[in-house]
Amino acid sequence: MDQISDMIIRIKNAGNAGQSFASMPFSNMKEQIASVLFQHGYIASYAKKGKKVVKTLELGILYDGKTPRITNVVRMSKPSCRFYMKASEIKPVRNNQGLLVLSTPKGIMAGSDARKAQVGGEVLFKIW
Repeated sequence: MDQISDMIIRIKNAGNAGQSFASMPFSNMKEQIASVLFQHGYIASYAKKGKKVVKTLELGILYDGKTPRITNVVRMSKPSCRFYMKASEIKPVRNNQGLLVLSTPKGIMAGSDARKAQVGGEVLFKIW
């Protein structure tokens, strides 16, 4: 099962259901993605919960009034079909209203940060 798709869909569904938190199994990659989403204002908070074996990642859902901040997500690179971009190919998402998340040699980054750092990589998803 694709863990990144599961993560972004859980966030979107929790927002649409009006919940204040979304919980999922913990991994380091999910924590890095949550950090990028937090820095760019798409989630309210993130925290690692649990002990050695059973760890979870809890994300606080951010709302604009009564509507969730995350309205849609598109998974670009899938396990069966990887999608890569050069730094020069990275463009704004929905006229700078969205966020492109990439896995680069320098770690998980937003599209704008990757373009400034002149690094390309695997395009994980678009979110707006």
